[in-house]
Amino acid sequence: MTKTIKLEGRVFVTFNLRAATGLHIGGSDAGIEIGGVDKTVIRDVLTNQPYIPGSSLKGKLRSLLEKYAGLPQNRNIGQAHIHSCADAASYAACAICLIFGVPGEENFSTPTRVVVRDVHLEKESARRLENLARTDMPYTEVKTEVAIDRVTSRANPRQMERVPAGSIFGPAELVYSIYSGDAGDPSRDVANLATLIEGLQLLEDDYLGGQGSRGSGKVRLEQIQVTARKRTLDAPHAVGKSTYPTLADLAEDTPQILTAIRKTLALT
Repeated sequence: MTKTIKLEGRVFVTFNLRAATGLHIGGSDAGIEIGGVDKTVIRDVLTNQPYIPGSSLKGKLRSLLEKYAGLPQNRNIGQAHIHSCADAASYAACAICLIFGVPGEENFSTPTRVVVRDVHLEKESARRLENLARTDMPYTEVKTEVAIDRVTSRANPRQMERVPAGSIFGPAELVYSIYSGDAGDPSRDVANLATLIEGLQLLEDDYLGGQGSRGSGKVRLEQIQVTARKRTLDAPHAVGKSTYPTLADLAEDTPQILTAIRKTLALT
């Protein structure tokens, strides 16, 4: 049976992401010299600047929402356990699988609703780090942690590279698509955008990257903008306020934003 999938429009959520504590998103540690840093950050090969991969941000948002909803971790990817709906009926009712996707080989799968871009250092933040003489490595600091052997009480120091607190990445961009036809109900897609905003709220309460239980990875979202456009390639326009200074401001205005999106897409 032939499927019909129609793109009704897109919503763009952009924001700056501030590291409230040091941020560690791991890179490749291959080739580390003796005496070097044990855990390095991922860097852009062209600029040598640390960045946040879209896959890391998207995976964290999905993981937090799955736990918040109490969904079964029923699929293995390597050593990781994630949730993935196993049939068409549960998929149609699952906001998280609709937003973030299921494996393409599932015959009931439809296009993933959200695209998460890589997030690079904001230009002014990168300039400040370049001019800061006290960074241990380009754009980053080195944090030393000590593990204590419970039997011998011997200290085992380890070094971890982090982007310093106060650094800003951005603008980050989430692209949220709204479909009709066999892909589902566009009004449902609009409503599910509220779930994605919930995921961003959960992220602020949790951490991004590694070593979060030991202080790293607390982030805040700032200068948030939400724009939308119908299927035409015209420039997107603001829905809701032009800018939301904090995530709390955005969350408070979510019902008005969803109403404005429905009006933009002529769904009301």
